[in-house]
Amino acid sequence: MATDGFARETEERLIRYAAIDTQSDETSSSSPSTERQFDLLRLLRDELAGMGAEAPRLTPYGTVLATIPGSAPAPTIAFLAHVDTAPQFNATGVRPRVIRAYDGGTITFPDDPALTLSPETSPYLAERRGDDIVTASGTTLLGADDKAGVAIIMTLARHLLAHPEIAHGPIRIAFTPDEEIGRGVHADLPRDLAADIAYTLDGAERGEIVYESFSADKAVIHIEGVSVHPGVARGKLVNALHLAAKIVDTLPQATLTPETTSGRQGFWHIYQMSGTSAAADLSIILRDFELDGLAAHGAL
Repeated sequence: MATDGFARETEERLIRYAAIDTQSDETSSSSPSTERQFDLLRLLRDELAGMGAEAPRLTPYGTVLATIPGSAPAPTIAFLAHVDTAPQFNATGVRPRVIRAYDGGTITFPDDPALTLSPETSPYLAERRGDDIVTASGTTLLGADDKAGVAIIMTLARHLLAHPEIAHGPIRIAFTPDEEIGRGVHADLPRDLAADIAYTLDGAERGEIVYESFSADKAVIHIEGVSVHPGVARGKLVNALHLAAKIVDTLPQATLTPETTSGRQGFWHIYQMSGTSAAADLSIILRDFELDGLAAHGAL
């Protein structure tokens, strides 16, 4: 198959998979955290079976596993991607669209005319002039993180299963849930995957292989205020939202945040604040390439 055939198939799969709502939920204790992730997981299992993959199955912890049998002696390599999309923004009713031969100008969105995407605010776009670009319609996530990875792996699987004459060792495939909420790798997955080497297809530049990763913790600060009717609050009321704002303001602003760090620098990142004057919660992720650095963020 020519490379344009691979592109067409990958595009078709991305559009089809992205239209399925698979948003995860960090408040849920189930695995996967949302029932809707099964809509895509079961579809992928069945499509792998239809391709002729070996022993496609859906594990009790919500991961699809399958094998492309080897045609030559070699280590077992695994390819992984996650099916869930981030819980921070709407993912229901996704309407993917393709912009053919991008002209380098400003991209507008049919469902939100005020929203634009341009090389001025996203310089990487300038490098994609002439390419086909897939976006959402303006009111939802697209979900290319990581349904692009899912689409690539499925295209790879179909091609290798259709062409057993291509020499390769055993290939394991895994589609995991709940990566966006930090629960993507179940404790049983390394054993069940049974691979010598594994690659996750999730982001990075074209042709780039990322071979190290940060360590991450999550911190939750719960703030209990003193709730008093504001009409009689003098000397009694303690507003939890005021305290939450003071905590955030006390943490570093000019350093140690994602927008002020790069490379191997660690950071703290508050991604959710919720509550009332009576009680509030701050949700923070901590990241660092060194465990000592991660511990320092926690201590701070």
